[in-house]
Amino acid sequence: MVNGFHNMAGCRTQRSFHPSIPQLKKELPGIDELDRTTINAWEDVQFVAAIEATGRKKLIMTALWTEACFAFPALDMMRDGFEVYPVADAVGGTSVEAHRQALERIKQAGAKPVSWVQLICELQRDWARTETVAPFKEILFARPHPAQAAGRPDPIPV
Repeated sequence: MVNGFHNMAGCRTQRSFHPSIPQLKKELPGIDELDRTTINAWEDVQFVAAIEATGRKKLIMTALWTEACFAFPALDMMRDGFEVYPVADAVGGTSVEAHRQALERIKQAGAKPVSWVQLICELQRDWARTETVAPFKEILFARPHPAQAAGRPDPIPV
């Protein structure tokens, strides 16, 4: 559990396809990886057991490819009674159109897409929750805002 959330890395590892993304492993130290061979994580017994062991029915999800690694398990999870919240800008497709179509498909099935900024703002909710303000700001302002990258003034002064 990290910051009050159960975290699951359903990554393919050396044995099956490739090792987990090093940057992800760095940000989630101590998270157990599941070595699976399925494209659809929901077809992996260990993965399903790990999700069910959390006792949670609302899942915040991301993946490598929207149209496969994300869409397939999301559709199956919703069919099995889970609420799925895809972090739409933290996953990508093999093309812009593939990403868009996969998101549309899972939305039609009941997924509730969010952006990463929307997600962390929803989790913070109130500046009076002082214990999470510093980590929130560290995450949100770690990179230049797109407006800054385009040479415009920062819309959210820090």
